[in-house]
Amino acid sequence: MWKAPPQEPGPADPQRVSTSRSPMTSSNDASPTLTPQFCFATSTLKEFLRLSRSTTDDTIAQQLNTLSHPPTFDPSTTSTRQPSHRLIPTSTLHTFLTASLYPSWSRRTEVLTYCAIVATSPDPNDPDAEAISKANEADKQRIVNERLDPYSGRYFPRETRAEVLAGVVRNERGVEEIVRERTWEVIKGRSLDGMSGMTWKQAYEEWKKSSSS
Repeated sequence: MWKAPPQEPGPADPQRVSTSRSPMTSSNDASPTLTPQFCFATSTLKEFLRLSRSTTDDTIAQQLNTLSHPPTFDPSTTSTRQPSHRLIPTSTLHTFLTASLYPSWSRRTEVLTYCAIVATSPDPNDPDAEAISKANEADKQRIVNERLDPYSGRYFPRETRAEVLAGVVRNERGVEEIVRERTWEVIKGRSLDGMSGMTWKQAYEEWKKSSSS
């Protein structure tokens, strides 16, 4: 169960990153220290997600190539069209998925889930909250006469940092769905049994259950 994030601490480095990681995990994919400040630094949040995807999903074809051995040359097959890629033994592919890909997905899910909670939690320490509140109040007092000024009725309120964060999380979750679907199609094409027809969500949930048991 997720607990509500703690109140934002005083001065701290929002980009402080944990150095602990599994042997098969790139340093670019290390789990960040989850704090409200990390989430509110949306450029840092997006950079973590970008680097994580670049070390796993964006290079999935190259990584799978390293898991399969090139076939031995057989002159009798030169007249037969050969597949452009090599299938990977089930046990080898399973090890790669459980040791590298699924943990990377899990880290990104954990970060996005935490930041979604931060985005919907009270944020009394927002440095711009007072200025935004005053601007909104001033807008209510404005006299609007669109006949004299067609643009006088337009007002675009600034978003609080929690609202900005909520938008970033929503967009990144959409990106995550697309990235994982694309990655899974590549994996299915290299699997001996097409991953038994499972979707990435089914396979990922199965791994999570087995990991927690």
